[in-house]
Amino acid sequence: MARKGLGKGLDALIPNVVVKETAEENTKAAKEQAKTGVNDGRTIVNITKVEPNRKQPRRKFNEDALQELSDSIKLHGLIEPIIVQDRGDHYEIVAGERRWRASKMAGLKEVPVIIGNYTDKEILEISIIENTQREDLNPIEEAMGYKRLVDEFDYTQDDIAERISKSRSAITNSIRLLKLSEKVQEMLIEDLISAGHGRALLAIEDPEKQEEIAQKIVDEKLNVRDVEKLVNSLKKPAKPRAVTDEALKVFYHDMEENLKMAVGTKVSIAGKGNGAGTVTIEFYNNEDLDRIAAKLRS
Repeated sequence: MARKGLGKGLDALIPNVVVKETAEENTKAAKEQAKTGVNDGRTIVNITKVEPNRKQPRRKFNEDALQELSDSIKLHGLIEPIIVQDRGDHYEIVAGERRWRASKMAGLKEVPVIIGNYTDKEILEISIIENTQREDLNPIEEAMGYKRLVDEFDYTQDDIAERISKSRSAITNSIRLLKLSEKVQEMLIEDLISAGHGRALLAIEDPEKQEEIAQKIVDEKLNVRDVEKLVNSLKKPAKPRAVTDEALKVFYHDMEENLKMAVGTKVSIAGKGNGAGTVTIEFYNNEDLDRIAAKLRS
């Protein structure tokens, strides 16, 4: 289901296009056009004349979903037109690369297109809006698309948020995912971890540690809350290890021997817990006491 508001942004850029969400809606629209004799500006072109936009944000396509769409196109044809830009010797896809790929798989020789005249900025914006409307972009593709709007076309994050009807914080959090290590970004692309997992990992600056925790997420099927707790525990200073009774005995014995060598008489140490205790130094006569006192004073 499309997110509310996104269609408005797409209609503003492609005013003649009404984006349909179901095959039933598409079929109904096609029948209505056939009955009234009114079309929406579409033109039928040879499919070999249509080429993808190599700068569009989407890079990966689900093969199973493409096959399902291809099977549907074999039965019903391509009802929703592909939006293209006339590049002279070919038509460049502005919106609808998935439909174009499925049409090729279905063996179509011709496809319906709507030829527009768009700036590079509008083409990128349309690509992002169309894909996010259908939730087709993975988190990294989406983040890279937003970053291109900022870097190449001087959009602010507020501009993007308003244009595609998302909150500014959603845009900010999306772009921040690009700070993750390349390996973790690839895990996001492959849907091994979620964007929520990725945002939790951003609190770890060390790329190798990010990757270690990301793999732990996959191996142990950790949810986002689990990861947040794990990351917070890593940020807290380690508590000093409790000293065992046996270790204390060894420590006291060694200290007793050292003191015995220093003062020349028997020394014993007794612990009281929590690091407190007593040191007992034996003496055998007054002269011995004076000697020990002199050593301690020196």
